[in-house]
Amino acid sequence: MKWEDNIRKAEPYVPGEQPQKKGIIKLNTNECPYPPSPMVEEKMHKIAYQDLRLYPEFPEKTQLNAELARYHQVKEEQIFIGVGSDDVLSMAFLAFFNSRKPILFPDITYSFYDVWAEIYRIPYERKPLDEDFGIQAADYKGENGGIVFPNPNAPTGVLMDVDAIEEIVRANEDVVVIVDEAYIDFGGISCLPLLSKYENLLVVRTFSKSRAMAGSRIGYAIGNEKLIRYLNDVKYSVNSYTMNRPALELGTEAVKDDDYFKEICGKIISTRERSKKELAALGFTFPESYGNFIFATHERVEAAEIFRKLKEHDIYVRHWNKPRIHNYLRITIGLDEEMDALFAALREILNLE
Repeated sequence: MKWEDNIRKAEPYVPGEQPQKKGIIKLNTNECPYPPSPMVEEKMHKIAYQDLRLYPEFPEKTQLNAELARYHQVKEEQIFIGVGSDDVLSMAFLAFFNSRKPILFPDITYSFYDVWAEIYRIPYERKPLDEDFGIQAADYKGENGGIVFPNPNAPTGVLMDVDAIEEIVRANEDVVVIVDEAYIDFGGISCLPLLSKYENLLVVRTFSKSRAMAGSRIGYAIGNEKLIRYLNDVKYSVNSYTMNRPALELGTEAVKDDDYFKEICGKIISTRERSKKELAALGFTFPESYGNFIFATHERVEAAEIFRKLKEHDIYVRHWNKPRIHNYLRITIGLDEEMDALFAALREILNLE
């Protein structure tokens, strides 16, 4: 049909399954197993129904913006808020990756990066991780149109140290370097202190993982004031009112409750470390993870088979049929009792009962 000739076609990002069946154990989308802060619940009951008839304020003028600036000890003008970190990253791709040179990101990484590059017609090159799934700073020193990578990386969970990140940022001061810190709160060291030294660094965070608010869709970026102004110019050229009132109010309460935030992060880290020992005892190997997940392969049973059989036990993990990682499973860290059920199912599947 002729009208199809001018349609912008895209191969979309494929998220983890969202099964609606009751009673399943869902360890496939890196959601937090704990509820949001009690302060968030309390605020939900106080949100004014009548206010929903009004447009929200622009995010940079809200209490959430002010609270994030206070929390990170930066100026309010250094914060950009969006509808989850996906929205923030998408706007950053659109704003900053605008040359004819290819942007660079790892070959094994968050699979939305190449989707955005394709939809925005941004040339790109994937740089291979080393045999231990590590990012090599030397690979990011050639001519390019920008750089983006997660730290810790996803789906591997491997953490890059701040010195190596600085090496990349320092070698690329003519382009914007985006560090996606979606999982930094699970034991990693943030590169945020580098913001005072480098104008070309943008750090992206999310409320979906460590703040247990994936359903509210809140993400944000921190950078120098000029970078944030450029981001806002692009955002308000696409959609001025992206953040809804309840999300802005609830997000503010989540940031205020730092004790609860640290408590649930600590619990997830503790369960992750215990899970590493359990998985190793079952014959799995994995890179050292600093996320709320473990990226594991088994010594004798194919990942696809384990994935399929776990679903028969109503346990969902993540599997990609892609080069280099087709024999790995990404296992989200759930509650202790959920992980125990996983280990019991694995013992049965692996004939270790």
